Amino acid sequence: MKKSARENEMSVEKQTTQQIEVSRLSKFVNDIGIYGIVLLFIVLGVVLETTGVIKGFMSIRNMMNIIDAVAILGIAAVGLSFVPYSGSFNDMSIPTTMALTGIVAIQMLKYGFVVSLISALVVGIIIGSINGLTVGKLGVNPVIWTLAINYVTMGVIRLVWVNKQIYPDMMGASEQSIRLFDDIFRYRVFGVVGLPVVVLIVMVIIAQLVLSKTVFGFQIKFTGSSKLTAKLSGINVNKIVVIAFILSSLAATISGLMITSLGRVGAWYNGSGYDFKAMTAVVIGGTSLAGGRGSVIGVLGGAIVMGVMSNIMTLLGIGTFSQDMISGAIFILVVGINAKTLRNLGRDYA
Repeated sequence: MKKSARENEMSVEKQTTQQIEVSRLSKFVNDIGIYGIVLLFIVLGVVLETTGVIKGFMSIRNMMNIIDAVAILGIAAVGLSFVPYSGSFNDMSIPTTMALTGIVAIQMLKYGFVVSLISALVVGIIIGSINGLTVGKLGVNPVIWTLAINYVTMGVIRLVWVNKQIYPDMMGASEQSIRLFDDIFRYRVFGVVGLPVVVLIVMVIIAQLVLSKTVFGFQIKFTGSSKLTAKLSGINVNKIVVIAFILSSLAATISGLMITSLGRVGAWYNGSGYDFKAMTAVVIGGTSLAGGRGSVIGVLGGAIVMGVMSNIMTLLGIGTFSQDMISGAIFILVVGINAKTLRNLGRDYA
């Protein structure tokens, strides 16, 4: 009996080890899959330019444009990924968070660059806190609530600023403050790498470490997998949800500041469409809307796919509305493929 029990124990340990190895392999395949799609789009762009269908895809300027666009979208997507990861589906208030924080930053620029940035970040934290507290404590549907906040925020923008565009030089800001604000998007580290790219890389590294190596990462994954089980385990689920929405809003604020810096204008339309773009990047990057599953590396890949795809369609002369339609179709296709792949890996809950 002792020998049989020992053999059974060894068998269980072997199976557990094999399951861990398969899990790691599956995760690797799932993460690397999105970069395979990235490669396919790049090859498509090269082929289209080689055959004369489009021009300038491989030019240095165009590559820099893609990288800058990916950086802004990627920052918003990385922050947003914490929301579905926590089991809260989506944050639909991203567009107006980006617009409002950018406007506030320009409005406060006359008090100095630092005050301008802090003011924008505080507004972002307030919006994220309102979303998190309402969704976490009251149990309101996150999609409906954040969509409502999106419309309320848009109403505030149009009421207070009466649909006017505001510019840094209109606010009585000093030349130094205006120059520093311009550099939010235009500054090149070592004269080569844009500041948005550096910020994105730092955010990806930190977010990946937080999700994989910290207690908070374990708690948010547990919360996303099952809020009830997380509560019974002693996890403060409401706190986790609030933090997830704050991180999403802070990331949207950073992206909003960069877009505002790029256009040198604060306006209600800054950030328009980023709710769909960011969520598409998150989902096609492998993050499950069911919660508790995904990776920041995958989200980065999703942002790159969106950036390269949009660039190719622009070079083809495809209009904005048609691009949205094509993006939606690709979104459905990729989500379907990812879901099937995950189920084949034994993760039929994804």
